[in-house]
Amino acid sequence: MANEQATSLTPVLFVDHAQKMGGAEHSLHLLMTHLDPTQWQPHLACPSGDLADLAKQAGIPWHSVNLPRLRRSLQAGLDWYQTGRALANVAHQIGARVIVTNTVRATFFGALAGKLSKRPFLWHMRDFWLSETQPRYEQVDTLLKKMLCRRATLVMANSQATASHLPCPQVQVIHNGLSLQQFDPNLDGVAFRQAHNIPLDVPLVGIVGRLRPWKGQHRFIEMATAVSRTHPNTHFVIVGGNIFDQDNGYANSLQDLVNHCGLVGKIHFTGQIQTVAHALAALDIFVHSGDPEPFGMVNIEAMAMAKPVVAFAHGALPEIVLHGKTGILAPPVQVEAMATAVSQLLHTPEQAKKMGQAGRERVIAQFTIQKTAANFSEALLKVLK
Repeated sequence: MANEQATSLTPVLFVDHAQKMGGAEHSLHLLMTHLDPTQWQPHLACPSGDLADLAKQAGIPWHSVNLPRLRRSLQAGLDWYQTGRALANVAHQIGARVIVTNTVRATFFGALAGKLSKRPFLWHMRDFWLSETQPRYEQVDTLLKKMLCRRATLVMANSQATASHLPCPQVQVIHNGLSLQQFDPNLDGVAFRQAHNIPLDVPLVGIVGRLRPWKGQHRFIEMATAVSRTHPNTHFVIVGGNIFDQDNGYANSLQDLVNHCGLVGKIHFTGQIQTVAHALAALDIFVHSGDPEPFGMVNIEAMAMAKPVVAFAHGALPEIVLHGKTGILAPPVQVEAMATAVSQLLHTPEQAKKMGQAGRERVIAQFTIQKTAANFSEALLKVLK
């Protein structure tokens, strides 16, 4: 009976280039583990690393394929073809009905693999391209995007913000979702505060994300400086580390900025942590002060924990946070406006609590992994018709 069920499942080959777990990889892992197990058999092609380990632990067949960086050289052309051929071979071996790419780099190889294996290629766009922040790449990026749009059987994006940068005639938007079981708003945050020497009787404002300039922790510190003038009892926490082993210069600059602003003892650094739920449970207000996000999973995680969100009104944030209902959206990169919003919620804790509860309800209605997986399944069926 089990063998009959296995043969009736539809194999789908997912492709990702990363070894470490970034936002796209966490979302992919959630998706693969929540697709209907009576209908789909996900397979994963990626390098050896954390994503591969999680897939194997979940019983998802893993195929070791390294996806190298494509640079301007003759070697790049050879790498592109050989890797595309390797993916096509995997697709043939497992009888994949469709190839799904999860990152920009994976998409270049997956598009070729789809052509070589004569299989549908589904481009799942989760990232902004370089040209979104560095205009000098716009001409090249536009050319490459148009090429991939023509090659893809279906293009999906994780937000309207992401979709708006694609020149494809049609893009289906499927928002990311989370597992509500992992985010209980009744979770106690006391242990987290104690572990990081944060007083139990003070308001706590926090940000979560790896320490990179585009995540905006420097703006968070500037915001904290302004808020501290009117709410001197408030503490702040920066949750996150440097998961990709990159230069620690930015992390050091944040410590220097805290010293310069006179907030030593008021701003706490946790480093990298395994799960964010306990950190979010300890907060009164969640802040997202980064550059535009293609989605911004941590914002729906904070909302699932019934925390009000204060963020800049750019990227996908206006699709997630309802201004005045589940949080406050400040004009993009206006730190003083963000500080005013945080101060407003500190001054009116009942309003903050209502916003947090409304955020939890919004996640239940719009941003669960079950809804994401169901929508994705419909997209796969559309491709296979």
